[in-house]
Amino acid sequence: ICYVLEFALVRFLQDSMVNSIKGVFISCDVPMAQFIAHLNNSLPPSQKFIIQVLKLDTTCMFVKPHAEEMIHSAVITFREQNSYDAKAN
Repeated sequence: ICYVLEFALVRFLQDSMVNSIKGVFISCDVPMAQFIAHLNNSLPPSQKFIIQVLKLDTTCMFVKPHAEEMIHSAVITFREQNSYDAKAN
């Protein structure tokens, strides 16, 4: 199960300047977080979409907004491939 919320991540840089990044906050269970991290790691560096994974709770991550639909599609495909359908047998 994934919960998605769009917001801006505000980082305070060492020289007291503020840097704001728009993105999507994703909260999910551990297996789904591992799947999303694997999806991100399988891409070349220029296409990686995870901005930050929360240090205290690795089931929450902040991703680039353009990746939301791609992640959603990949999760649906993953679930369909890993579910048992009694009617098919």
